[in-house]
Amino acid sequence: MEEKKFDINSVIGFVLLFGIMIWWSITNQPSEAEKAQQIKSQDSIAKLKEVVKPVKVENTLTVPNFKTDSLGLAQAKKLLGDFGYSASLPSAIDNETVIENDFLKIKVSNKGGQISEVLLKKYTDYNDKPVYLVKNNNAELNIGFTTTDHRNLNTKDLYFEPTLTKNGDSSVLSMKLKTSESTYLEYRYELLKDNYMLNFSINGTGLETAVNTTSNLDLNWQLKTLRQEKSVKYENQYTTLHYAFDNGEFDYLNAAAKDKQESLTNVNWIGFKQQFFTSVLVTDTPFANANIISNNLVDDEEIDTVYTKVMTAKIPLAFKNNNLNYDLKMYYGPTDYNVLITYKDRGLENIVNLGWGIFGWINEYLFINFFNFLKGYISSFGIIIILMTLFVRIIMSPLVYKSYLSSAKMKVLRPEMEELNVKFKGKENAMKRQQATMALQSKAGVNPMAGCIPAFLQMPVFFALFRFFPSAIDLRHESFLWAKDLSSYDEVINLPFNIPLYGNHVSLFPILASVAIFFYMKMTQSQQMNMQAPTQEGMPDMTKMMKYMMYLSPLMMLVFFNNYGSGLSLYYFISNLLTISIMFVIKNYIIDEDKIHAQIQENKLKPKKQSKFRAKIGQAMKQAQEQQERQKKKK
Repeated sequence: MEEKKFDINSVIGFVLLFGIMIWWSITNQPSEAEKAQQIKSQDSIAKLKEVVKPVKVENTLTVPNFKTDSLGLAQAKKLLGDFGYSASLPSAIDNETVIENDFLKIKVSNKGGQISEVLLKKYTDYNDKPVYLVKNNNAELNIGFTTTDHRNLNTKDLYFEPTLTKNGDSSVLSMKLKTSESTYLEYRYELLKDNYMLNFSINGTGLETAVNTTSNLDLNWQLKTLRQEKSVKYENQYTTLHYAFDNGEFDYLNAAAKDKQESLTNVNWIGFKQQFFTSVLVTDTPFANANIISNNLVDDEEIDTVYTKVMTAKIPLAFKNNNLNYDLKMYYGPTDYNVLITYKDRGLENIVNLGWGIFGWINEYLFINFFNFLKGYISSFGIIIILMTLFVRIIMSPLVYKSYLSSAKMKVLRPEMEELNVKFKGKENAMKRQQATMALQSKAGVNPMAGCIPAFLQMPVFFALFRFFPSAIDLRHESFLWAKDLSSYDEVINLPFNIPLYGNHVSLFPILASVAIFFYMKMTQSQQMNMQAPTQEGMPDMTKMMKYMMYLSPLMMLVFFNNYGSGLSLYYFISNLLTISIMFVIKNYIIDEDKIHAQIQENKLKPKKQSKFRAKIGQAMKQAQEQQERQKKKK
């Protein structure tokens, strides 16, 4: 057995954790009753592992192996009609044909003519085992149809005959379900060199004598997604069914929903997306209709599950003049923006959820390019995250400065505003008090909204990075300090029990980020109070709410980010540290309150032209005041 060793990074992590735990003074010890409940829960989980949510499956026809002679053919036709011909051929055995390139190894089964295994050669899962998108019957590609002699058959039950050829740098596999040597249903697979995309076509030749061509064929494509990442909950959060329409629009099902179903029209592609890997069915001619279904297999509690979701697409295929011809493609590969953008003509890059609107634009045109630039020169992705954070903070520092400057101006002006509160006491003078306050602020050149605008402008960057890091496949299996995988949580302690919402482990980066947020909010509390006008009579006091938020925000970070990727928590930790540093420098070395006070007094002496917005507000308030006074006189 390999001996476990502590390296310097683990020591750093534990020292930091120990210091924070002393400071935080938190202890969690389960009672005897809780221990008994844990044992009971573990027994329930063990039973739950054996239960997989049932998915409706077509009736399966058992096709025996017939002898390859006239007697065997007669027996096969009695059971399967014209399709008994394929069952009597030498290929009617449980065998697989392999096609592969440097990226993929694909096995196609004689039974059903469908893909039975897909291996991604360049990736491993959370246990350092090969990544299989299809394996052990977790996928199905089936066509249901009715024969001319009224039999209901499914291709998954029938045997295809394989023919493998080379076409330049590509491998071509033809799988034929025959009714005779010249009439058949064909699946044609073509795997190109250095490509995750597989050309796939469905063709019918001379089938009108065997198949009822007046009815649609029922194509059923299904995948039970295999778990690939350490955090089941986090992976499942980003595992969902995506689709695109022929007008260029795209959408996806709600990943958080237990079960979800949609009916679509004019569909260009359907993608079964996992957090970092994706299977996509693409069509050259849009599907007129499709019904998509997603079933969640993961319980709210994180368990050692094998599968995360079952995703299904049911698509009717129509004959045209008794002919069947559908040119399709199948993508099996990483959910990597840099890879998927090479299929931009299909719009596959939209599978990567970079956020909607401005958040997606920031990621697409700024952060992805900057991240790619950095990784071309730096091998440590932890250092790349820190440099990205520094880049963002430097860009945002002028906004932080403006916010602090506005705070300082409001602080200097606050005594005069409090005098106005005393001068215009009572609810009956509320309108006059507000008018006088606005006039004072306008005369002094102070805008109370100036402190809110910088914070508002930073929000798109915040949400963009919240989407960027969970989608960055480059962070998979990349270590930094004590974090072994920046795409997953950085546990330093594994708990023998599960805490609701928190999990069964302790991650260190969320703790550090929570502490940094606490000190950041404590530091900005005085700034926020300065920006707030003195509490007027009849108005709620915001001071208590700000104090609650100072404790609530770090707590939310601590709880909810415990299962998130450590790369995201590292970003928030470094970001808040840098923000605190920038604020400290601005407050102590750049902002001079005496100069600000002198400038405000100077502004008061200057003739001030009121903005149209302030003039309209002032006019509205004056009219309201006059109306209020008229009502008093009537009384």
